[in-house]
Amino acid sequence: MSASSIASQRILLVEDDEGLRELLAEEFEDSEAQVKAVADAEQAAPLLVEWEPDLVVSDLRLPGADGMELLAEARGLHAPPAFLIITAFGSIDQAVDALKAGADEFLTKPLDLEHLMLCVHRLLETRRLRGEVQRFRRLMDEPEFHGMVGNSRAMRILCDHIKRLARGTGPVLILGESGSGKELVARAIHQESERSGEPFQAVNCAGIPSELLESEFFGHEAGAFTGAQRAHKGLFRQADGGTLFLDEIGEMPLALQAKLLRVLQDGVIRPVGGQKDYAVDVRVVCATHRDIEERVAEGSFREDLFYRLETFTLNVPPLRERDGDVELLAMRFLNRFAARLDRKIKGFSTAAMKALVNYDYPGNIRELENAIERATTFCEGNEIQVEDLPARMRASGGAGRGTAAGGLPSAGGDQVLQQLVAGSPVLPTMQELERRYIDFVLEQVDGNKRRAAAILDIGRRTLYRRLETED
Repeated sequence: MSASSIASQRILLVEDDEGLRELLAEEFEDSEAQVKAVADAEQAAPLLVEWEPDLVVSDLRLPGADGMELLAEARGLHAPPAFLIITAFGSIDQAVDALKAGADEFLTKPLDLEHLMLCVHRLLETRRLRGEVQRFRRLMDEPEFHGMVGNSRAMRILCDHIKRLARGTGPVLILGESGSGKELVARAIHQESERSGEPFQAVNCAGIPSELLESEFFGHEAGAFTGAQRAHKGLFRQADGGTLFLDEIGEMPLALQAKLLRVLQDGVIRPVGGQKDYAVDVRVVCATHRDIEERVAEGSFREDLFYRLETFTLNVPPLRERDGDVELLAMRFLNRFAARLDRKIKGFSTAAMKALVNYDYPGNIRELENAIERATTFCEGNEIQVEDLPARMRASGGAGRGTAAGGLPSAGGDQVLQQLVAGSPVLPTMQELERRYIDFVLEQVDGNKRRAAAILDIGRRTLYRRLETED
């Protein structure tokens, strides 16, 4: 682990000797680590939860509670930090007791700064590797739902809705941004339904010339038009008994929309150039990234077809609203591309994963997949570095849309303060001001609690707790 590789790591220093505290803090800061230095365990305890340090460096003997008591608090956390104890009164018994209690290292004063920094680097690297192993195991244990990976609340809700809709027989309209996985949702509906053993046919309405769409959908008889040397069944008859997925339904020409509506209502089709109708039993699942109601209003989409399709509507959440899923998906894509390219890449650096998690993904899952393929190709070591990611992800600096480069709201500090105190007959208390600022940041990031917590420099659990306390 190089000196620069701890730049994004958080070190909580607990030392009552002011001179040594300042010296060690400067040493850690010279390695570009984030440092909070306090004099006793009472000040350190809340920071364990609110700041979520990666490493605690604590004196054993402190005013009030000692380092062992602080160690016990740290061990009780869901994701405990690495813990290094230092003392001027070291003994073998104390070292054994500390290590048994969960400390990762025990050093005696006077400290050899070079040896101390080697220990700090090793502990942080070990903690990072353990985290990678845990993430990998979680990923391997993460159940797929018909090819969809994710454990966020938004995805759990979506999967539940898919299971419910699969029991129906009427058409389904899937709404979602480009690249969010609408075809996977359509396939999941098919697989969950009683039609799972029957054909699943998919077509992109925007990818076929309009003059060929009718033939593609309903088939044609031999000689129906120039070049039609043989009869063609068409997608509806090919999908008979199963499911037909019409992607980008918003691009379908109006004339074909009328014929689609007839199929949905009557269950019959007539091939181009044919004189005979054919009964078909097909569940139609449609998808679009466009605002269908807007297209209805402008006259480019039939209102009656829209009302027929919207009976069962599913909204696929964009990736930026799927807290926690980016990491799972990134590891899944890395494993796939590393195997395909025969590369021995074990994971992501802390900085690279942070850049991935904080990016907004206007291109959704497809954009993440392409980014990981690129990173896997360009990676020269055994883990993906931030330099391997596309420039737009590196340039974001962890800032989402509506934030400045450093992650702060784009409004100036004075302007923000004026907004927070505006409308109050008296100046707000610190607690009131804190809650107003939290609400302000949440508004700036469209309610995304992950991004809000990053801007506020607190853990998401801390943010949730503060919101619950005020409600």
